Amino acid sequence: MVETIRAYARSAASALGQQGLSESVLKAMAQTKRHLFIPEQPCSIAYADRPMPIGLGQTISQPYIVALMTQLVEVAPDHVVLEVGTGSGYQAAVLAHLARKVCTIEIGRDRRENIKGPCV
Repeated sequence: MVETIRAYARSAASALGQQGLSESVLKAMAQTKRHLFIPEQPCSIAYADRPMPIGLGQTISQPYIVALMTQLVEVAPDHVVLEVGTGSGYQAAVLAHLARKVCTIEIGRDRRENIKGPCV
């Protein structure tokens, strides 16, 4: 998945500037187990670079878009991040590898009941 993200970043260099995606963002993406945030989907497709349904009419963003948003917000280790619209929690989990603290809020139904647990 991270290699696919690197390839997209190279092709989108004009949007990212010369710095591209930082190694810290790529490392955070690699450390975050995406399959834990996608209910009722096989692990084999959880790492495809595409959005996937997470229930309640919402989707989890494709990994490249999550990496791009993470890069553009320029999170530093001493930052406290507020995320509004938790969704699956995947973006917050990625940010948690980079920031001192992440606070996230979802208005509406609790999604934790949709998550069935890790793939085995």
